[in-house]
Formats: sequence, structure tokens, C-alpha cells
Amino acid sequence: MWKLLVVVCIAFSTNLSAEIKILAFSGSSREDSANKKLIQEAASIAREKKANVTVLDLKDYPIPFYDGDLETKEGMPLKARQLRQLMIQSNVIVIASPEYNGSLPAVLKNVIDWASRSENGSYSLEAFKGKKFIIMSASPGGGGGARGLTHLRTILENLGGTVLTQQLVLPDAYNAFNPDGHLKDPKLKSELQQLMEAAA
Repeated sequence: MWKLLVVVCIAFSTNLSAEIKILAFSGSSREDSANKKLIQEAASIAREKKANVTVLDLKDYPIPFYDGDLETKEGMPLKARQLRQLMIQSNVIVIASPEYNGSLPAVLKNVIDWASRSENGSYSLEAFKGKKFIIMSASPGGGGGARGLTHLRTILENLGGTVLTQQLVLPDAYNAFNPDGHLKDPKLKSELQQLMEAAA
């Protein structure tokens, strides 16, 4: 009897992992971004755990900076609507953000600002509340982008998101990846695996 119970539990666990929808993106739109590489590595690990992962590139989602007058006249831009819907449909959202002047990039903040609006032009927490957020950063500097993550965490929690306490910061990011885009340091890869397992 207990063997049957173990089999049922394992099967349930596998199905649960497959049903988890993860959205992953970098806060950088730069083509050779270390944060994009970090996102791809995280997505690869999550897929190994049988999670359903969508990786998007903010360069494919050009959105005007949030403007209340624009919103009133034209409504939510199409790309902002699409990105917000992807967030709503996800259980876990993974963001790798570079640090710009001690904070998060304007392009990422703009995504968050639009996502915090509903399509009828009102304030909305639908894209954040009940979602689990994993935040990480890759930076050429020694701090690994940690200062920017402090601001990102505050914003996401203020919008109702659950941000995992554990986060990953990657210093000396330009030397952290192999030519094939994978992390060189096994310890860092293990940390990333633990982070993705905590989410999934």
C-alpha cells in the first residue's frame, strides 16, 4: 500500500511541476546582455524540472513610457497589453535586472508601471498579486547589481508580489559565462538551481 502511495505522490509532484508557468525576462534590452544569458540559464534549469517556461526579450516589446494622457486618449499599448497578460497567466516571474546608477533600468520600471494598470485605465495588482517573483542580477562590477535589486524588490512587494528572499547576484559578469552562454562556476550554477527549485 505504501509503495502505491509513494508512486501517486511522485506522479502528482511531476504533474505539478509541469503545470507551473514561469515567465522569464531580463531588464536589459541589449543584445549581448549578461542578464539575458542569466535568464536563459535559469530557463534551461526550469525546463529540466519540467516547468512550462516562456522567455521574452523586452526588445520585442517596445512600449512608450507610461503617460496618463496617452493612456486616456489611446488606451494601453498593444505590446504592454500582451506583456501584462503573460504576467497574469504566469505563476512565477523571473527577472534578471542590470543595475543602472544604483537602481533598476528605466525600461524595466516602465514595464512594471504599465503592468500595474488595467486595460480600462485603472490601477491593478492582477499581474503581481499571488505571483512568486525571483530576482537576480549580473553586473561587471564587484557588487553584482545588488543595489538595483533592493529597489526592484521594494517595488514588486509594494504591488503585491511575493519576492523570494533568496536572490542571485553575479559580479564580474563579462567573464562569468562560457562561449556557449553557460555559467563557468559550478557553485554559481548550483545557487541558480536551488533558486529555481525554490520557485518550482
